[in-house]
Amino acid sequence: MEEKRIGVIAHYYGHLGVGIIKIEAEGIKVGDTLHFKGHTSDFQQTVDSMQVEHKDVQEAKVGDLVGAKVNEHVREHDEVFKVIA
Repeated sequence: MEEKRIGVIAHYYGHLGVGIIKIEAEGIKVGDTLHFKGHTSDFQQTVDSMQVEHKDVQEAKVGDLVGAKVNEHVREHDEVFKVIA
């Protein structure tokens, strides 16, 4: 499967299990599969929901800071890729 780098983790809220993704290239939407990759992170998951400025959104564009629930711990500067089937 092909992957396209779309951004990085800007922050992680461990008590909420939420990663803040800084979108740098190509937007994302609910239902997309993302691949999180860093020094100790390497997993894929589907976006079930996301928020921009504490409001639920269906899609996010370049420049947005998006909060998304993550299944595993992510760290600042982890890269985020969109999986293209």
